[in-house]
Amino acid sequence: MNNYMKIFTNGLLKENPLLILMIGLCSGMAITTTTVNGLGMGLAMTFVIVMSEGIISLFRKLIPNDIRIPVFIIVIAAFTTIVDLSMQAFTPELSASMGVFIPLIVVNCIIMGRVESFSSKESVGKSVIDALGMGIGYTWVLVAISFIRELLGAGAILGHVLYSDRYFMKFFSNPPGGFFVFAVLISATYGFNDLVAYMKKKKIENALQLQAAERQAAAATEQTGSVQTPAAQEEKPVSENSEKTGGKNNEQSEKTTNGGTEE
Repeated sequence: MNNYMKIFTNGLLKENPLLILMIGLCSGMAITTTTVNGLGMGLAMTFVIVMSEGIISLFRKLIPNDIRIPVFIIVIAAFTTIVDLSMQAFTPELSASMGVFIPLIVVNCIIMGRVESFSSKESVGKSVIDALGMGIGYTWVLVAISFIRELLGAGAILGHVLYSDRYFMKFFSNPPGGFFVFAVLISATYGFNDLVAYMKKKKIENALQLQAAERQAAAATEQTGSVQTPAAQEEKPVSENSEKTGGKNNEQSEKTTNGGTEE
């Protein structure tokens, strides 16, 4: 269970495809002007990567190594087509706003990378968990970037305007604003990872110092015991000699008493 949890959490932050691995950035920068777009792209990507990794992992032992890449692309293209046609049928406005970036999921580096490096070698269960972690990690970053850009650039959240256009910062609605927000998130992520690593390092150092102090205390106790033992051994013969001397004196006193009685 711990192994599955570790696989899942890797994609959320430790190996986040956007913030750490920095792959699949084209769609991440292009469609994150509104929160709805970011959420829609993230969910579409998550569906494709989960289904693709699951199917490829299921048939990994049957796929010839020489033609594995074309097979991977066919599988990914099939699920991408399902997502594209479904969005055109049920959410045409969202599909139109994302344009060509939904069909381009076929060649997305995130899916191809995980399929090649993970699902083609691991079991179905681990592959699905890995895909979920990567998909959710990709989605939350897109939603975060979209939320900041929409709030600052258009003064809105999910399309609902919150304040006057006099306060809009159009910079965030343009591509440079997207790169700026993305850079801030990357910096925050690396700062958080450095903080966690520092805390772990301090915890290990404190544990080592505590162990060293315990060893020193134990050594001091042993030395104290070794010093006290000879003194105790010296006291023992003295007490034995005093007992012998006392015994002799008692015998002499008894003889003297007996001699006096006989007289």
